[in-house]
Amino acid sequence: MRVRLALLGVLILLLALAGFAYLLRRAPAPDAGNPIVIGQLQALSGPVKQSGASLVATARLAVEEINAAGGLLGRRVELRLEDTRSDPATAAVLAEKLITEQHAVALFGCWATACRDAVRPVVERHRHLLFYPMSYEGMEMSPNIIYTGATPNQLLLPATDWAMQGFGRRVYLIGSDGPRSRRVNTVLRDFIALGGGRVLGERYVPLGSAELGQAVADIQQLQPDVVLNTLSGASNGAFFDALVGAALADQPLLSFDAGEAEMQVFGGGRLDRHFTAWSYLQSLPGPANADFLARLRRSQGEAAQASDPGVSIYVAIRLWAAAVRELGSPQTEAVNANVLQQTVSAPHGFAAVDAQTRHLWRQLRIAQVRPDGQLNEVFTLARHIKPAPWPAFRSVEHWRAEMQRQGSAP
Repeated sequence: MRVRLALLGVLILLLALAGFAYLLRRAPAPDAGNPIVIGQLQALSGPVKQSGASLVATARLAVEEINAAGGLLGRRVELRLEDTRSDPATAAVLAEKLITEQHAVALFGCWATACRDAVRPVVERHRHLLFYPMSYEGMEMSPNIIYTGATPNQLLLPATDWAMQGFGRRVYLIGSDGPRSRRVNTVLRDFIALGGGRVLGERYVPLGSAELGQAVADIQQLQPDVVLNTLSGASNGAFFDALVGAALADQPLLSFDAGEAEMQVFGGGRLDRHFTAWSYLQSLPGPANADFLARLRRSQGEAAQASDPGVSIYVAIRLWAAAVRELGSPQTEAVNANVLQQTVSAPHGFAAVDAQTRHLWRQLRIAQVRPDGQLNEVFTLARHIKPAPWPAFRSVEHWRAEMQRQGSAP
């Protein structure tokens, strides 16, 4: 009897310890009454609304996962989403509102360079913090921005070199009429010339414009070896339509601002030799990406799409959260300093902030657009590339002078 009682006592003790350990492992419910507020600036309407959908979905997933794990510092994270309406001036007003009225401790988003240009003075004036997720033209390094998209040396330049080696050095440039495309092409003109190439023509159309007939006429007349495309938003669909309509479906095309979601919406797979360049592709093999996509679709619906900018904003929120945990505080200036030391896992490997430049190390992948709009990887650079915001083949002074000439010096 004594032995049975002793065994029963041991069993009860083990069950109690197991229950205690389970309670310790369970994430406590975050304090819903005192949330940590962060803000997202994204176009939910206007010419680039299709491009912003992926960034909204992945940002919501990141916040949902943080809260499911107990929040931060025992508090729930609340994402306040504001529609920039694809308008830079609206984005600046909304950034001010998020900081001063809604007390957001960090901001995430913007699509176009013009949006970032408008928001940068706001975050700098308030000594605040913006995480910018887009591949961009470089030539900037704000003390109040973390750039999670690619710099020119990480994407634009090596992808252009790949295209010129594969198709030829006679190049045509097309883009949306704004600072992003004009700055990018300022860099590309020099890079192409230094590589022994020649720019045959260059054309810009208003953001969202469907008037691409003249550009297609240029391409028919000039017959470039490759077209480099920095059109944004719905103009991509009009351009792809016009190329198909002009029997130019076989024209080699490298698109820099259209990811998988845009390719599917705008029919980019109708072109036979259509390529794009990113660090992240939705089609990446491996358990990390498969698990990420499964979580995204459970959270945001089966139709949810991942993109390079979408993953960049997901990573940005995780980097911000890692800094908050390490500090034990969401205070903006402290997080701004601490996030420079952070590295987190990502669906495509890892994401590490380069403290010298406030940009991420990135890997280059080039993919061909399949008929269904999905991307088929054709080239990968095995190593990660250190960010260099100022293209190294000219001096910083040269680039500053170019930006001043365009009336867009940082």
